[in-house]
Order: sequence, then structure tokens, then C-alpha cells
Amino acid sequence: MPKLGQVAADALEAQDRQEIAKPALEYALARTAFGWVAVAGSEWALVASTLPQESAGAALAALHPGSGAASESPRWRETCDRLRAYFDGEPVTFPEPVDLSRFTAFQRLVLSELRLVPYGQTCTYGSLAKACGCPRSARAAGQAVGRNPLPVIIPCHRVVAAQGYGGFGGGLDVKLRLLGLEGFSSRARLRARESLG
Repeated sequence: MPKLGQVAADALEAQDRQEIAKPALEYALARTAFGWVAVAGSEWALVASTLPQESAGAALAALHPGSGAASESPRWRETCDRLRAYFDGEPVTFPEPVDLSRFTAFQRLVLSELRLVPYGQTCTYGSLAKACGCPRSARAAGQAVGRNPLPVIIPCHRVVAAQGYGGFGGGLDVKLRLLGLEGFSSRARLRARESLG
């Protein structure tokens, strides 16, 4: 009789060999004050969004690799409307469900916790790791933040390093512009807010 571990390993190997049907993804586009943005999602959750791009075509091309967004749909129009309002300077929340199933349990926890950082506030990678119950995992939290497929919706621009702004996939200038949009007008003001958290 095979051991339980071997049975589980065999089942996982068989599952890997099968083609698992992915839900069809749909996208929506919006022109904002900062440029064109795109979002992609299934019938139940968002899977990707873009930072503003110069054109609608560039926004579609910038959707997270592997999103497989195939058809435009009104399903995610409200999300685009909220993104438009955000880039107009309005404090906006994004209550949409998000699909983070392709991430590890820790990465999902980090990205979920990051969604709780309010508009106009920041947290550090260390405080994010601590909020996830892993106070010594600031670097791992930073790596999870760096893989965020839903910028602005999951506000990775609000995470700063203990000694400065930290990185940002869209570039430091974009991060500073997003933070400025939320009320951060200077490095001194950012540091003052960091010390509160």
C-alpha cells in the first residue's frame, strides 16, 4: 500500500498534467487625468490593472503578463470609473474582489493586508510584515508588494522603506506623483507620516 505522501504527490502530478480550464477574462479601459488605464477580471474577481499609459493600446499591452484578457466588457466599468475618480484626486476605495490565487499564502496575506492601508497614509515594509504576523519578513513582504498585479487597487505605492520611499515597479517618479495626489507634498511630510505608523 503506498504511503499517504506518495498518493498526494501522484495526485498533484496528475493534476499538473491536466489542462485546467481558466475562466475567460474580460477587460475595461478608461481615460484618466494621468493617462489610459486598463483592468482585467473574470466574472467574479479582478486579476490585473495597469498604471496610466499614453494610449488605450499601451494600457492593454501593459496588463499583467498572463492575464489573457480577451474581450472588452462593461463588467469592470465601475472599477474604471473609480480609477478615473482616483486620478482626479478623489479619495476612493476599491471594494472589488481580487483573485490572488496564483500567489503563495504569505504573498496573499501581504497583498490583502496592503488593501487595508487607507488613502493618504503609508506603511513601511516592516510594519506590513508585522501586521501579517511575520515581523522579521520585511524583505519577503517587499517582494510580495513588488509582484502586485493590481497597482492602485492594491495600493503598493503606499508602502515605503524605513529610510525613504523604497522602490516601485512604475518608477519612483510615478510613486511620488501618486503619493502627492493623496496629499504628500514633500519628503519631510512623508517622514512625519511614517513616524506615526
